[in-house]
Amino acid sequence: MQKLSKDQVIKIMSQYGNDPQQLIAILLDIQEASGNNCVERQWAELASDILKVPLSKIHDVLTFYAMFSEDPRGEYVIEICRSTPCFFNRMTSRENENVSKPGTSNEPIQAKLPGTEQIVQWFEDAAGIKIGETTTDGKVSLFYTNCVGACDIGPVAKIGDEVYGNLTAEKVKTLVKCCRDGNKQELNSLCQS
Repeated sequence: MQKLSKDQVIKIMSQYGNDPQQLIAILLDIQEASGNNCVERQWAELASDILKVPLSKIHDVLTFYAMFSEDPRGEYVIEICRSTPCFFNRMTSRENENVSKPGTSNEPIQAKLPGTEQIVQWFEDAAGIKIGETTTDGKVSLFYTNCVGACDIGPVAKIGDEVYGNLTAEKVKTLVKCCRDGNKQELNSLCQS
């Protein structure tokens, strides 16, 4: 993993014309270029000096928006939705109708889908870490996030900018394996499915 240099950070800011109105875009680019998925204090201080923005404002931005981190994270940040629709076990609208099919017992048609707690357990087991931790190889970090607007395929997890829904234990294992192996093509094929 290559360490970010002062020249690289200056170049990122200059691409935005050193415009303080572009602070969020600049910080996102610094974070992406960092190699450890965070905006380190030295880069926040440099941005403060060059953009003429108080360091306290930069800190406010970095701590207010969930997409930022001041602490190193894995190459792949997996964020598991914990908003109400994802958190609680979801059932299809037909589950409680208790309609029986010819020749079968009166069992519900659709089984209960897993909620956030089950999804988290699957990710923790697959990655070998707990929520808030990063794997020793620096590939995967697990965090909670709030609603990502994909309730129709929830519970969901977000990896980078992509949303992954209709999660099963096997799909979670595959997602974590793709992250650990750096297999972006297969990861992309599983997106929003």
